[in-house]
Amino acid sequence: MKKINYLFLFTILLILVLTKLLIKNEYYLSIVIFGLFNAINASCFNILLGYTGIISLGQGAFYGIGAYCAVITAASYGISPSIAILMASFFSGILAFVVGYPTLRLHGHYLAMATLGFGMIIYVFMNEMAFLTGGPSGFLDINKFTLLGMSIYGESEFYIFVASMFFVFVVMFELFDKSFLAYKLKFIKESEFASKSFGINIFRTKLLTFSLVAAITAFNGGVYAYYAGFISPVSFNFHYSIQLLTMAIVGGVGSVSGGIVGAAILTALPEFMTAIEDYEMVLYGLFLAVTIIFLPEGLSGLFKKIVGKNASN
Repeated sequence: MKKINYLFLFTILLILVLTKLLIKNEYYLSIVIFGLFNAINASCFNILLGYTGIISLGQGAFYGIGAYCAVITAASYGISPSIAILMASFFSGILAFVVGYPTLRLHGHYLAMATLGFGMIIYVFMNEMAFLTGGPSGFLDINKFTLLGMSIYGESEFYIFVASMFFVFVVMFELFDKSFLAYKLKFIKESEFASKSFGINIFRTKLLTFSLVAAITAFNGGVYAYYAGFISPVSFNFHYSIQLLTMAIVGGVGSVSGGIVGAAILTALPEFMTAIEDYEMVLYGLFLAVTIIFLPEGLSGLFKKIVGKNASN
């Protein structure tokens, strides 16, 4: 098995520290925070698509489930936000297990359509159950986020917390990438027939992976809700799932850095192209087409090739 890339982890940590030291403008710091949320979600999507071959277009729904369940549970029962986020994550994992049990028996575009349908159903629930979610107007009554009795409020404090959470997840993703499970998932993706011949329970492995990824995505959604202070169904619609798909492919599927690179670029890019924001979906489609045709391994794969050639020379 490959060794853990400590240089990659140190680089990520250095970037996070320098960002805190150099960026003083709260608006730009908020963009970085949103980028970190997207990077975690895109990396989770990458595990499904790049490692396992699962095309899930319902990840935005799990992100929303985590957000809504966390704030509604905390507001209704008066429990700590951190406990509410953990409960939302657990619930999302169980729901993913229930949804994945029938849908993961499908393959290809049939699986994509099934997960898309699930995402649309959750989106309708968020809109129509106004007595619980606030409907299209969104959920406003979100308390301040507290952790171990300490209140976390403001861009600077939230950046420290979200950056720390992001780094922990990056370490987890790196450990996963170098584990036997990652090789097992890639083996399933390459050939399910060959995997069966080696005694691998393909369906169980896919189902557990799908559920775990949904739980992590929901946990991220719960933290996002307390950071944003306001959530509405539009933040978790089909459009967001397509954004995650684009981030994963542009960054490079099947690698730890892929989701991070894709999220960094596609989170920052709209801020510099506000004049053509009405054509955002067209740009995502263009990025997807160009990457699939000319950069099948994504931008992270291109960077590795450049570094590899320079090292050989």
